[in-house]
Amino acid sequence: MASKKIDRLSFDATLEELETIVHQLEQGSLPLEEALKQFEQGIHLVRAGQQKLEQAEQKIQILLTQADGTEQAVPFQPEQGEE
Repeated sequence: MASKKIDRLSFDATLEELETIVHQLEQGSLPLEEALKQFEQGIHLVRAGQQKLEQAEQKIQILLTQADGTEQAVPFQPEQGEE
């Protein structure tokens, strides 16, 4: 999967791809060259996921910033079933 294609994946799809790679690597049945390619792909996916999380955090901070420039702290209250 090319780097540009990884950037277009949603965060959930990125996690799913990463989980698939981890599962394949944990099985230990891949030839060395393929395992290295999968590992490299996994690193790209991790970095893309981290970037998506950082972007989400920035959006949240922007949304919580009040007109006077101060940030408003809002306590997190998980919906039922997310605890």
